[in-house]
Amino acid sequence: MSISKPDSSKGNFQRTIEQRLQIQRLLEPILIVASSTGTDVVKGLTQTPKTLPPRYFYDDRGSDLFEQICELPEYYLTRTETKILQSCASEIAAITGACEIVELGSGSSTKTRILLDAYQQQGLPLHYLPIDVSAGMLESSALSLLADYLSLQVYALAGTYELALSQIEPSQLPSRMICFIGSTLGNLNPQECDVFLSQVKAALQVGEYFLLGVDLQKPKHILEAAYNDNQGVTAAFNLNMLEHLNWRFQGNFDTTQFEHWAFYNEVEHQIEMHLKSKRSQTVELHTLKLNVHFEPGETIRTEISRKFSLNSIQQELKAKNLVPQKVWTDENQLFGLLLCQLQDRG
Repeated sequence: MSISKPDSSKGNFQRTIEQRLQIQRLLEPILIVASSTGTDVVKGLTQTPKTLPPRYFYDDRGSDLFEQICELPEYYLTRTETKILQSCASEIAAITGACEIVELGSGSSTKTRILLDAYQQQGLPLHYLPIDVSAGMLESSALSLLADYLSLQVYALAGTYELALSQIEPSQLPSRMICFIGSTLGNLNPQECDVFLSQVKAALQVGEYFLLGVDLQKPKHILEAAYNDNQGVTAAFNLNMLEHLNWRFQGNFDTTQFEHWAFYNEVEHQIEMHLKSKRSQTVELHTLKLNVHFEPGETIRTEISRKFSLNSIQQELKAKNLVPQKVWTDENQLFGLLLCQLQDRG
């Protein structure tokens, strides 16, 4: 899919938006609904305790709500990582040289602008490959970027990380940097994390780069406040997962009969986000031929957000031959940003 936009205001020298933007849907939306078996939903809702995969957060409304979360005063993660990125982006560009920037879970691409500015200031070409499940978010963010960066080329992939990483073509530039910022790695359990890092490794050539953002271990009160904001945006984000399931699998979840619950598990070093049933109720997901009963107070765990130590995550990365070249943190050690290089296929 390509998007076109009148070009006259930018002058004749600018290539059209159509020439500089491509958005490929790895599966068309209607095919996603038809072909998805929902086996992960069935498995999660029929086990004890009940769980749901975080990927069901991200329909278009979920993606928009997450962008709102990133602006909340309690949610330190985004502003802290942004500050780190602002301080080190020029150094990242100097280390990698000309490279294609691949971003997993790109969202509105707000922090991407910091990297693009750094590469542009050093006279390097701008190639951006955002990957997100929301095609609507990809389109709107890409159009905004293309209006501001006249030499930028965007090739966007609408789909899951796994599918996109397995299908991206070799970079047209001398190198590539896969970016997984925003602490999203924490949503994966240790086994899933191991698989994901293997997928990243497989998508890179020796000498190419991986930029990773991780939330670091810190006091419980800071963590719990970040996931229980006063405005209720995180609660709306959590509950929207049920609306997404209703749409995708012809369900009848009543979101007024569930409530958001988030807490820090100090043993596992992870935030856990749940949806708690307010009463005894049975929910049907018609497409999946599934009826699920909930007791009062019973929960569905919708997300974990693991918090890392810098030492442990560096060891995990090195085990995949993703060798940290530089590590940056903020003055309070709240967040870490690691630039790694694939040094050997192993």
